[in-house]
This record gives sequence, structure tokens and C-alpha cells, in this order.
Amino acid sequence: MEARPVPSWLRDLADAAATMRPSPALMPPASGGRRSAVLVLFAEGPDGPDLLFIRRSERLRLHAGQTAFPGGVIDALDAGPVAAALREAAEEVGVQPADVEVVATLPELFIPPTRFRVVPVLAWWLRPRAVTPIDPGEVDAVERIGVDELADPAGRLMLHRPSGIVLPAFQVRDRLIWGLTAEIVDRLLALAGWERPWDTRVVELAGPHPAGPDQKVDPIARS
Repeated sequence: MEARPVPSWLRDLADAAATMRPSPALMPPASGGRRSAVLVLFAEGPDGPDLLFIRRSERLRLHAGQTAFPGGVIDALDAGPVAAALREAAEEVGVQPADVEVVATLPELFIPPTRFRVVPVLAWWLRPRAVTPIDPGEVDAVERIGVDELADPAGRLMLHRPSGIVLPAFQVRDRLIWGLTAEIVDRLLALAGWERPWDTRVVELAGPHPAGPDQKVDPIARS
């Protein structure tokens, strides 16, 4: 399979995102937390650029059932966040590191409930291939979602969780993308110029957290 070189728009996006500041709720503390990384993997899909997402297993102790980017904790044997993100993507869904060109690492974010310090690794899929969950105990599903679909105003919302945190979220293909993953997508859409006007009034979420892939939020219930 012939490799598709990194497009100029992604290099421009990496430059723009190099100094992006996360929402205050996701700002890393001065110290503490578990170092981790996620692979924000763009590819050229049939309808334009898309991103690779996984759905975490409902059996996991942390972040069960959530739609996320491939990734995990930076192990002692990893050379850093890039190595960790590539290793996790290979272990979780079979993305081959040789098929990926890393473009940049983005500013670190923080997940307060689980105290993960997360480095997003921005990358381009040179040779997109069919991938599937490797370990059902960790990943239930994997799919590519187009940028145009993510930018659709009908699926965008600002979500207020009972913890008091308000962050962007996406309701796509009958699932809710929220938290740190949605924060990254939101910032990249804006920086790349893909964002379209959407209703930013806040949606209240009942319950302690979204329950899983089938969690739905009424997009009309805005305040």
C-alpha cells in the first residue's frame, strides 16, 4: 500500500496547537498524577479527514464504556509519550507504528477524577488499514469518525456534569464523546478552521457520569 504523505494542513494544525491551553478544569497541577499519552490519529477517509476512536470495555475499572483515543499509561520501558501512544494503539487495536508518522506532541492535560496526566500525540496514518480490538477486556470497538461529522452543529453540546465541570461534548452515532477526548477534538476543530456555529448553551447531565456508549443527552434541554 502506497503511503499518503502528511498533508500541509496537519502540519499547520500542529503548529497552531503547540501552545493551546486546556480548559481550566483540565489544567495539570504542578506535580502529581500518572503520566500517560493518547494517539490522536488523523487519516484521509472517503469523505475527507477522519479520526480514530476506540470504545473502552465496560469491564474496565476506570473510564469504562467511554469513547476515547487509543492510549494509556507511560510504562517504565517507554521512551516517552510518543512511544507509549504508539505501543498502546498497537496493543489495543493493531495500529502498526510503521504506518504512522508522528507530527507533534501537544500540551499536557489532566483528568481530575483519575489523576492521569495525558500528552496528546498528534499523528498521521500513512497507510490506513482495517483494525479491530485486540483485547476485548480493554476495548469493545474501534471506528473512524469523519471531521465533517464531528463538526456537525446538530451533535455538539456543552455538557455540565454534577461535579461542576463544564466541557464540550459530541453526540455522534448514538454515543457521547465527552471529557478529555471531546476537549481535544473541540480545540482541533477550532484551530483547523473546521468548526461551524453551534448552540453552546449548557446541557445538564443527570447522574454521576455518562454511563457508556448508549448514553444520550437531550440536545434541546439547554440552559
